[in-house]
Amino acid sequence: MRNRRPTVADLLSMKGKRQLTMLRVVTLEEAEAAEKAAIDLVSVPPALLGPEFREAAPTCFAFPGLEYGDYCTADDYIRAAFKALKAGGDAVYCAASLSTVRRMRDEGIPVCGHVGLIPSKATWTGGFRAVGKTADSALEVWRQTKALEEAGAFAAEIEVVPGEVATAISKRTSLLMLSMGAGTGCDGQYLFADDVLGENRGHYPRHAKVYRNFAAEFDRLQQERIAAFREYAEDVRSGAYPEKAHMVGIAPGELEDFLKQIDMQEQAAFRAR
Repeated sequence: MRNRRPTVADLLSMKGKRQLTMLRVVTLEEAEAAEKAAIDLVSVPPALLGPEFREAAPTCFAFPGLEYGDYCTADDYIRAAFKALKAGGDAVYCAASLSTVRRMRDEGIPVCGHVGLIPSKATWTGGFRAVGKTADSALEVWRQTKALEEAGAFAAEIEVVPGEVATAISKRTSLLMLSMGAGTGCDGQYLFADDVLGENRGHYPRHAKVYRNFAAEFDRLQQERIAAFREYAEDVRSGAYPEKAHMVGIAPGELEDFLKQIDMQEQAAFRAR
């Protein structure tokens, strides 16, 4: 059982020694489950951070994501990064320019970059499709990785890249390489909690593995919700709710006194008309 949260130095010391586990979590319940399941790393929306998050997941290393496009300048990213770190984050995910990564590293902010399929920039690589399937494309992923390394990032998500390519890159960089659909030769495996839990009803990416069927459970709960609401409405209409047990009582003497008082007030009001 872990007794403390790892540092960046701890994670880098694990490179090549064992596979780290990483999940994208978006609720406190998911964060608590990740903690209890001994997940190493979690990606989180910055808004989730705070004392409640750290109470739920005290030893998970957290990457709040600085969503691409939400910020314009390097100063914007730096302000958002410091806010996220103060709220309980350990490093920031950032797909902004290398100059922005460099600025954050100069301020001592640990940065995780992104190579391969980058959803916010997918138009440059042909849309939501694998990257690195040709020698030239694989070399571009390698160049992106080395550029992030030189800019001062400590880690990079590598997404939907052939496993052989990702393995070769991971062996040749000091960055902690986090695989999302890029095989087992990287330093960690990264999935979204909603995919792991089977919450989606549409397309699942090839790299996702579904371990539970929460969508079916949500459907069952919705039917139970409708049935409960219907029964409540029927009870109200029939007079079955509320029963005596659902109401506050009053002593008979107090009720009698109350009724006398309001009768007297009504009579006085009527005489005053």
